[in-house]
Amino acid sequence: MTFSDQHQVDPGLPDQPGFRLARGVARMLRSLDHAVLCEFVPSRGLRVDVISITPTGEIWIVECKSCRADFAGDRKWQNYLEWSDRFYWAVDTDFPDDLLPPDTGLIRADAYGAEILRDSPLTKMTGARRTRLTRDIARIASIRLQGLTDPAGTGPD
Repeated sequence: MTFSDQHQVDPGLPDQPGFRLARGVARMLRSLDHAVLCEFVPSRGLRVDVISITPTGEIWIVECKSCRADFAGDRKWQNYLEWSDRFYWAVDTDFPDDLLPPDTGLIRADAYGAEILRDSPLTKMTGARRTRLTRDIARIASIRLQGLTDPAGTGPD
């Protein structure tokens, strides 16, 4: 059974499998009281699918992989490890789990929800990096919220 079996089909849902997985992951993380952002750039040249801050201040990164080719083509994921306290893969029920490194977390997801199947080991970031990353997450979240509140508003040129 998938999480979507419990819900009616959402006609407004994006066709892209990665966006569907990210939505389900974000819903699950919010249910755990995380502050969640999708599509975040922690450093030049890196873009994570989902990043969250837990109630205790841990920073989690979740990379969503929709198929074997998507995973095989990801050459940057190891660079994400230094930007999180915990790193997870989110995949659907058809993904071959044995492809994923066993020392990373595993989440099963679809567009409507997710569950953690294997916890990620905790690897604490340095204090300076955590401070910078937390500030950057807050700034991006605020800018995105302002864009929703006032789409005609502009930032610096």
